[in-house]
Amino acid sequence: MSIEVQRDVAIAADEHSAPRPVLSVWGAVAITVGIVIGAGIFETPSLVANIAGSGPMMMLAWVLGGALSLIGALTYAELASTYPSAGGDYTFLTRAYGKNVSFLFAWARSLVICTGSIALISFILGDYLTRLWDLGAYSSAIYASIAVVLLTAMNLLGLRESVRAQSVLTALEIAGVLLVALAGVITGSQGTVQPSIASDAGGALGLAMVFVLLTYGGWNDAAYISAEVRGGSRAILRALVLSIVIITFVYVAFVGAIWYGLGFEGLKSSKAIGVDAMQGAFGPFGGQLIGIIVAITALTSMNSTMIVGARTNYSVARDWSIFAFMSGWRGERNLPVMGFIVQAVISLALIVFGTMEKDGFTTMVNFTAPVFWFFFMLSGISLFVLRRKHPTQPRPFSVPLYPVLPLIFVATCAYLLYSSITYAQSQRAGYVAIAVVAVGAVVLLLLRTRNRE
Repeated sequence: MSIEVQRDVAIAADEHSAPRPVLSVWGAVAITVGIVIGAGIFETPSLVANIAGSGPMMMLAWVLGGALSLIGALTYAELASTYPSAGGDYTFLTRAYGKNVSFLFAWARSLVICTGSIALISFILGDYLTRLWDLGAYSSAIYASIAVVLLTAMNLLGLRESVRAQSVLTALEIAGVLLVALAGVITGSQGTVQPSIASDAGGALGLAMVFVLLTYGGWNDAAYISAEVRGGSRAILRALVLSIVIITFVYVAFVGAIWYGLGFEGLKSSKAIGVDAMQGAFGPFGGQLIGIIVAITALTSMNSTMIVGARTNYSVARDWSIFAFMSGWRGERNLPVMGFIVQAVISLALIVFGTMEKDGFTTMVNFTAPVFWFFFMLSGISLFVLRRKHPTQPRPFSVPLYPVLPLIFVATCAYLLYSSITYAQSQRAGYVAIAVVAVGAVVLLLLRTRNRE
């Protein structure tokens, strides 16, 4: 075989063992929307209503959440279009701060952020399915574990198959959320009197934004599929903007309809707004249907999170030999097989941990939030660092109104980091998460020491 032929074969083999642009923009939108619109939208509106103090202030919070998410999406669009990679934040942090910081991020994402989110969503799924079919004392954990195993198996069939399933799930998810909104309109409100806006409305709005932005969270994971989206380097910009627009419309329509249906005082006092709205419109059948809707919503978010989460494992494995067993990319299926398997094992372990605590869902919130917002903030700061380090780097898209918009994004992350630490400081799960990251720092030190020997 000639040298030229050998070279061509090597290039072809390499092309099939790395991420390739096989996703359409709408496929990327389906993944991103599926990550963000989770079961949390059925939990947070009543919390936001109680904090905001009035209907108009509550709606302002949800609209502002969409605006701040769009600002963050524009920041990420510059990073993702400039450095397209399956590593997403890992790639940005490596280029900005070096491998030490990005290693800790990958460690935290694999053991806390992404897998913790999967476990969190799976507990919501388990809780709602248990209302329909109770499997006993550990019913929620059993459903959660089954979902992790089945979704992992489906993803191992290949990216095309998982994205097809994701597109269907996302369509069903949006339809379900809008159906609940329609139920709110049908139920109707009977002259509910709105309380006046409190004098400390600004402070109330700030606290309400903590829960609103948590509900909007997850759109940044689109960066992990930036190298797999067809249409050039600016395609990820279109995917992010379209996703935020769709999410904002669905959320504002949902909350507005529930406000109209239950009344503001009814929304504030409701323990399950979806159940109240559906039963008010459709009777007992509506109460059963909401369980199915929430289950579909949870499955959609879990599947999306798995698709992007496994890619972090793949990226870190290519940089650190100790994790080389996760560095394989199955070209014909366009996925990192071991990245998915390791992710599933860790997620199952966290489900066990959550089951041992009083409430699995709350435990996972306290476990993931502080670590997530810390590294999210670092990713935002990396835009400034990379502009300074690589001033001549071609940028297919530059965030408008620089540096104002990125600064707003970073400040928002800093505020939510502070709020999540304050909220989780009395919970054991938060300390466990910090301990996990600390172990990662020790592992990093040992790796560095071994490399110097």
